Amino acid sequence: MIGILASAYSQTITIKDQENKEPIALVSLRSDVPKASATTNEKGQADITAFRGAEKIVISRIGYKTIIKSYRELESLSFELFMQPSPFETVEVVVSATRWRQAPSDVPSKIISISPTEVALQNPQTAADLLGVSGQVFIQKSQQAGGSPMIRGFATNRLLYTVDGVRMNTAIFRAGNIQNVISLDPFATESTEVFFGPGSVIYGSDAIGGVMSFQTLTPRFSLSNKPQIAGKATARYSSANNEKTGHFDVSVGWKRWALLSSISSFDFDHVRQGNHGPKDYVKPYYVQRIDNVDRVIAQEDTLLQIPSAYSQKNLMQKVRFQPNEKWDFQYGFHYSETSSYGRYDRHNQVRKGLPRFAEWNYGPQKWMMNNVNIAHQSHNALFDQMTTRLAVQSFEEIRIDRSLNSTERRIRIEEVEAYSVNLDFMKFMGPKNTLYYGIEYVLNDVTSTGINEDISKGARMPGPSRYPQATWQSVAAYVHDQHKFSDSFLLQAGLRYNQYLLDAKFDTTFYPFPFTTANLNNGALTGSIGGVYRPSESWVLSANLATAFRSPNVDDMGKVFDSVPGFVVVPNPALKAEYAYNVDFTIARVFGKVARADLAGYYTSLQNALVRRNFTLNGLDYIIYDGVLSRVQAMQNAAVAHVYGIQAGIEVKLPAGFDMSSDFNYQEGEEELDDGTTSPSRHAAPMFGVTRLAYTTDKLRLELCAVYQGERKHEDLAEEEKGKTEIYAKDAKGNTYAPGWCTLNFKAMFRLTDSLSVSAGVENLTDQRYRPYSSGISSPGRNFVLALEANF
Repeated sequence: MIGILASAYSQTITIKDQENKEPIALVSLRSDVPKASATTNEKGQADITAFRGAEKIVISRIGYKTIIKSYRELESLSFELFMQPSPFETVEVVVSATRWRQAPSDVPSKIISISPTEVALQNPQTAADLLGVSGQVFIQKSQQAGGSPMIRGFATNRLLYTVDGVRMNTAIFRAGNIQNVISLDPFATESTEVFFGPGSVIYGSDAIGGVMSFQTLTPRFSLSNKPQIAGKATARYSSANNEKTGHFDVSVGWKRWALLSSISSFDFDHVRQGNHGPKDYVKPYYVQRIDNVDRVIAQEDTLLQIPSAYSQKNLMQKVRFQPNEKWDFQYGFHYSETSSYGRYDRHNQVRKGLPRFAEWNYGPQKWMMNNVNIAHQSHNALFDQMTTRLAVQSFEEIRIDRSLNSTERRIRIEEVEAYSVNLDFMKFMGPKNTLYYGIEYVLNDVTSTGINEDISKGARMPGPSRYPQATWQSVAAYVHDQHKFSDSFLLQAGLRYNQYLLDAKFDTTFYPFPFTTANLNNGALTGSIGGVYRPSESWVLSANLATAFRSPNVDDMGKVFDSVPGFVVVPNPALKAEYAYNVDFTIARVFGKVARADLAGYYTSLQNALVRRNFTLNGLDYIIYDGVLSRVQAMQNAAVAHVYGIQAGIEVKLPAGFDMSSDFNYQEGEEELDDGTTSPSRHAAPMFGVTRLAYTTDKLRLELCAVYQGERKHEDLAEEEKGKTEIYAKDAKGNTYAPGWCTLNFKAMFRLTDSLSVSAGVENLTDQRYRPYSSGISSPGRNFVLALEANF
């Protein structure tokens, strides 16, 4: 009886495109009084029962003119609404990069959203490539199965990843380039957002340069008495690496229950680089063990980069239950596993005229997450909306290396069990003020195993592990307030306190350390304040001051294993968090129906950066270590770094269905070295960007784009990069440098029927041989892409 009454009083709205009358998915509806939000499904429909009585409902989607209506006005339209296409709206679709749904124009920091339509056209092969589609995130790769984002001069453990609101960073995220992001499935990603600049108030440790937020596919309820079944099947082929990819997802929704299943299979052969470019990038051989002997094999096709092939499987299952309008329960299961894959930059290293390594591979990279998300609405004294996130993640990384002609294979296995609890609250304090607050607990349990294998005998024995056995914990609370002084000006500020603890146990079997344990227990306080000013409908001005931090993790403590003869690195229990101080501003202007331009500038100072410096142990500068008098060193908060830059974008609407857009990024960075001198920052990429010219009709979209990167001269390379001859080209003087490059790319997408579409493209039309800055593998040469997608 209750279900019948609920159904009788529920209200559905249908939203369509004004020009082609097609339903529009992912339209966002939100109101402040009452506090409610909804998103349309594939049929352009959404349940807006919770909006009853609302005087102001903001209806928005990227590419359409924002509409503001009252509930009564929607009722007078029989709950059918048509949206007018408009590419230059300064109020876009709301995002979740700050955990709660907001319009980017209500956030002082710069935020971008990568739309599913753009992803379908560009056909990124991995989640790292998906981020690169934006033209505002630089992607470094050490191997084809890689992708380490660089944002505003920061990378790796100074950036944060979240999946469905759950922190993905672990206690073994290192300062060197990482590839964890490839565990995510681009096909199972509903939306991708990038929050530029410090995000520590909301997200805690590591959120210094930015936050990358991935929202995976969400099960949708049926808005009628019949089950709603929807899904997608995709097949794709790419020529440069003989890619064979398939994906299938299906969602079944009833009134209160909804299920969603997703599976993807990726298979990539060795990637072929371009024909025109530096000869230094060509490695015309590979190593193969034949008859128990390592042999250097000459390649027939010298442009193939061997070994770089790999495959990957992704699975996702979600269950959603909504017993009533006030409660929403979601369970999600995610699993990703790659094959073993070669670290290509290591295979480029040479010793005495021969390859240094016969093997240097990452073993299967595995990631599994079980998470429960509980959303509750209750207008009480403490909150109007509450979200609880419980998650358990399992990570496994394996490193396998063996020197040429050596029979000893080193295997290092790292396993992390990550547990997290997030409680986030929103309280509507009146028509102009909203309070956000929450608490978080994170526990990482790190198990590190070392194995040495004699491949001639097939015998395995214990070896030194990469890290100590350790636990890392974080306990935090935050508060964030937003006040709208008027329709044209708002101000927001926040504070977060974070306590972090690290306990490590060291094995002295292989290294005679004069210690067996190390412990950290310190705190960090961060804050932010910023404002948004809209003097007119065509202008948006914003500014933000913020601090961020990165707490020491197990990788920092694990650097005891970087010891070299004559030096020994010991744990430092006095380590504190790195702190970043940031200021940024953004200006956006819409010029009628013709153009939109935006400009963001920023400056970040990183203090107390963790570096290795001379230290004392029990008052001694030197100790006997492994029979050698060795200088004592330790990781210390003893360095500084500075980064500044601009990000600029422009969109122009041209006649006859044409439009042009361009994004440009320029950053400079400087960091202090161990000896007190300074060096260019390793993770401040050269200038880069993308420019696109597109033609669009109801069923067809064509795009010609140029992707480019500036040159980084030898003297402008970071000091630690200058000696890496295996990844950089050589200039006329024989010095390493990163050449500039530009590729031309053509993409097309055509909708054959309402449920069937085909996309195709030619990437790197001129077959350039190039490497993105700091990468150890060249990007694909001329690449033909063909994909077929069926929706039902």
